[in-house]
Amino acid sequence: MDGVIDAHHHIWRQDDLPWLRGPMQPRIFGAYDAIRRDYPIRDYLADIARQGVAGSVYVQANWPNDQAAEEVAFVARAHAETGWPQAIVGYADLTVLDVRPVLDVLCCEPLLRGIRMQLHWHDSPLYRFAARPDLSADPALRRNVAHLAEYGLCFELQVFVPQFAGAAALADACPETTFVLQHAGMPEDLSAAGLGTWRAGLATLAARPNVLAKLTGLGTFIHRNDAAHIVAISTDTIAAFGARRWLFGSNFPIEKLWCDYGALIVAYRAALASLPAADRHAILRGNAERVYRLAPSLTGVSHGA
Repeated sequence: MDGVIDAHHHIWRQDDLPWLRGPMQPRIFGAYDAIRRDYPIRDYLADIARQGVAGSVYVQANWPNDQAAEEVAFVARAHAETGWPQAIVGYADLTVLDVRPVLDVLCCEPLLRGIRMQLHWHDSPLYRFAARPDLSADPALRRNVAHLAEYGLCFELQVFVPQFAGAAALADACPETTFVLQHAGMPEDLSAAGLGTWRAGLATLAARPNVLAKLTGLGTFIHRNDAAHIVAISTDTIAAFGARRWLFGSNFPIEKLWCDYGALIVAYRAALASLPAADRHAILRGNAERVYRLAPSLTGVSHGA
């Protein structure tokens, strides 16, 4: 297997992120004091050293909403200094009347490949992020998500299982836009009934050809790196989406709260070990190269290998 593409990670300066400053607040991933510090690109590169990572995709880290361009510029400077990451997923408020002026500014950075505006809402305030559960039905948001396709940008879709039907309707309303489901759809109810509902929802989303799934953040609700859990979620996700619509991402440094990068890579490789080599390549590299338009000149030699 050649080097993998990490399709979901963050870097940051603590001073730029209000949620990392001040008293620690309840979070979906539990206590996070260990990551309430700067995590620059060189720390990420140290974490992936000798782990066979050939490229990466930065995903927005919730800077203040009016600083979306500053966030993209910060990551672009990291790339200019180190060559990493090779693609950027930024933020834009997709509920505005017309997001295109903002996209015009963000797309001045040639590494921009997608937009994430988190839509997940939960009955529990601990898990809640969006203002309301049905934002995917908002006419302005639908119009703006459709505009992403005009810019060659994907939409990073982050919803909970009860929101899957609305997310599927959003994908139907924007057939030219590529959707990447975050964190395997965030299955937080791991009971037999909860997982059954999640599987049914995955099948609904997978029936939309413009939706892919990203296997990231699987330690979020259990607060550990659990190889058996990764196998179970991966198996069901592959069954729904197939190997050509499935991507790997580390979610570092969030996952660093409970494991190191090497242990995470080992767990994912083990989960995929029984698949044909072509499928493993697609999941760990090829699909990310296609979705995020990663040129061969931007990836190649595994970092630290």
